[in-house]
Amino acid sequence: MPKILLIANTDWYLYRFRLSLARYLQAHGMDVVLVSPSGQYVSSIQAEGFRWLNWEIGRQSVNPLGEIAATLNLVRLFRQEKPDLVHLHTIKPVLYGSLAARLTHTSGVIRSVTGRGYVFLGTDLRARWLRPLVKGLYRFALRSGTTLFENETDRQYFLDENLAAPEQALLIEGVGVDTDFYQPLPEPDGPPIVLMASRMLWDKGVDTLIEAARFLKTERGTRVILVGEPDPGNPASIEVQTLRRWAEEGLIDWWGWQTDMRAVFAACHIVTLPSLGEGLPTVLLEAAACGRSIVTTDVSGCREVVRDGINGLLVPPRNPSALAKALMKLIDDPALRGKMGANGRKFAVERFDVKHISEQTLEIYRNIG
Repeated sequence: MPKILLIANTDWYLYRFRLSLARYLQAHGMDVVLVSPSGQYVSSIQAEGFRWLNWEIGRQSVNPLGEIAATLNLVRLFRQEKPDLVHLHTIKPVLYGSLAARLTHTSGVIRSVTGRGYVFLGTDLRARWLRPLVKGLYRFALRSGTTLFENETDRQYFLDENLAAPEQALLIEGVGVDTDFYQPLPEPDGPPIVLMASRMLWDKGVDTLIEAARFLKTERGTRVILVGEPDPGNPASIEVQTLRRWAEEGLIDWWGWQTDMRAVFAACHIVTLPSLGEGLPTVLLEAAACGRSIVTTDVSGCREVVRDGINGLLVPPRNPSALAKALMKLIDDPALRGKMGANGRKFAVERFDVKHISEQTLEIYRNIG
């Protein structure tokens, strides 16, 4: 039975985005082991019948000793487990896991670039300082083996920057959506509700939505709901005090983390994600599968999910006025929302169903093996 390690920088990522793949691989005769730092989702992963192994890694740390220790811990783990293949997700696992694989002569390595994230999208001094360093590390890590990208824009960026070789840079559009679990939902009664569900990060465009909400509150009295928590491990995390202040101003309702996203989608009319850039946002796939119209930004990842004017509307990033106008268009037109929601459901089933994505991933595994 081939052994596969799925490795990420949080247990939350594995539980939220890779559990369907793990189930699929297990059903196809693979011994699947999930590896991450410890967190609140470990017990849920284990309850699904998977082994989980602890790997401590500081997401914000740039202390060389700590980073070396994290890499050596992976080396020890690879030597103990002797995997046939490791699948690395997010920046540090990709970088350190690639090095650990070379040191242990682990030949089966897949890397997933799940978006460019803070290092490439951030404009502050820290991001600008880290960017050339991370690019250099990527050039070293990705010079052999297969790298998966979630959208063509990110793939082309890595090719243009000479961070990956064309024949080794493959495209799989996101992690998919379970369209049997996420079914079309009727809109709730009452005034339209706009939902944004994501980690509470500045580069998700939360501040853009807040400015749009000021206008919507004045003109339409629309409720705007934020679902999700800050991410202290990310430099772009929004402070809890800021979220509470916005709620106290009456601009948004902040629901925090919600485990039942179907119930969240059932409570809203429109889903928005005014992000600065994504890999391929799962929350938009889930919204589309539930028949919700979408307003998002015309940036990598988001534009792959939304066909402008068909299943949603695309607006420029960092443009509260454009976002507010697009939301108002859907707020004022229930028939258009319904049409776009039906189109989104069809699009999700045909292109992004998780079974299709898992099949593509397994085929790549087999080609590597």
